[in-house]
Amino acid sequence: MASNPYLDGNFGPVSEELTSVDLRVTGTIPRELDGRLLRIGPNPVTPPDPKTYHWFLGNGMVHGLRLRGGRAEWYRNRYVRDDEVTAAKGWPVTPGPRHGMGSIANTNVIAHAGKTWAIVEAGGLPVELTSELETVTYSNFEGTLPGSFTAHPKRDPDTGELHAVVYFPGWEYLQYLVVGTDARVRKTVNVPVPGKPMVHDCAITERYVVLLDLPVTFKPENLEKGFPYLWDPEYGARVGLLPRNGDAAQVRWLDVPLCYVFHPLNAYETATGQVVLDVCRHPRMFATDPNGPNVGRPTLDRWVLDPSSGKVSADTISDLGHEFPRHDERRIGKMIRYGYTGGLADHLGIGPIYKHDLVKGTTERHDEGAGRMFLEPVFVPRAPDADEDDGWILAYVYDAPSNKSDVVILNAQDFTAGPVATIHLPQRVPFGFHGNWVPTEG
Repeated sequence: MASNPYLDGNFGPVSEELTSVDLRVTGTIPRELDGRLLRIGPNPVTPPDPKTYHWFLGNGMVHGLRLRGGRAEWYRNRYVRDDEVTAAKGWPVTPGPRHGMGSIANTNVIAHAGKTWAIVEAGGLPVELTSELETVTYSNFEGTLPGSFTAHPKRDPDTGELHAVVYFPGWEYLQYLVVGTDARVRKTVNVPVPGKPMVHDCAITERYVVLLDLPVTFKPENLEKGFPYLWDPEYGARVGLLPRNGDAAQVRWLDVPLCYVFHPLNAYETATGQVVLDVCRHPRMFATDPNGPNVGRPTLDRWVLDPSSGKVSADTISDLGHEFPRHDERRIGKMIRYGYTGGLADHLGIGPIYKHDLVKGTTERHDEGAGRMFLEPVFVPRAPDADEDDGWILAYVYDAPSNKSDVVILNAQDFTAGPVATIHLPQRVPFGFHGNWVPTEG
């Protein structure tokens, strides 16, 4: 038993890179699912000091499942070959530029411009991967990326461009970027902020980029405590509305309840010009646990922001404990009816997943028992023109009795029922951060 919970049980790393083909399946994989379910998280390449190890700082490991023709063709996992990994393994150094103090990429894995990217925030550059998850190179998008990138770019479903809000400890501003479909940055706006906040995510609407300026901030003295970003309640909490076609002087700042938000579910504008922002709201963050995000149960909340009056209303959609929110990403920045979250109870309690009907105000729960612990749910539409919620939920699941993991496929419209299919993986997939479904092109 490790003294650090982020190194214990399924938080702990796996040591082998595996490739397994023709996986065992219970049930029937829908033939419409043709693509890769990717996932990434921290996986320290050498044993860290449990007293100082922070969950966010482990070396990246990416996992992938290839589905095609009703079959699970392969599962594989690979280290993202950062400088620590290549040194520890004696592998060749990964080519490409570097930015900031570290080279780890461990937080999200996306597809853009026909390539697969492992990404991180606060200084690291995107790392290009092959379709089979081998590391290719670090990238600054052909020299167009001014500095850092983010773990959470938002893809505009109408243009295919990525909208990103970036931070870095050396900056006195947040940086809004637009990355074109050619993977080149075409727009940069620097927005001054009074401190150096940790800005994990953002949201977009038809007219705005939604900025989160919240009380987890960088201070040099924090480094002595093991993690440079800590709870700073005197900083305050606010949300900025930056016109997508505007500049920093046009940001409208609105105060919100003191809290921390890693992840919005979505944002959209009403007919009367208000901005509706649904978030997973943590009461505090990095206030008592120096090693990870273990400070109270996060709730799913709705903030309605009125840029004309400056008023904000706040309501709780569900207080059951929610993180890793997802929805039908064909509707990013538009009104949605359905959202999905991973369960996150007190004391890092990981278990079921939830479906939220935001119109009816109801919440459904998919639970396969105490030994089945779900990672982030990902929605995949049945077809490109399918209705919202007409598709599947895919999720990696840790099975404690076997100490291995599965991928489950649920019918999104029959959420509480048993899986349509369960794909059995050859090893466990540690609790990590984010992933995505990448459909086969063409």
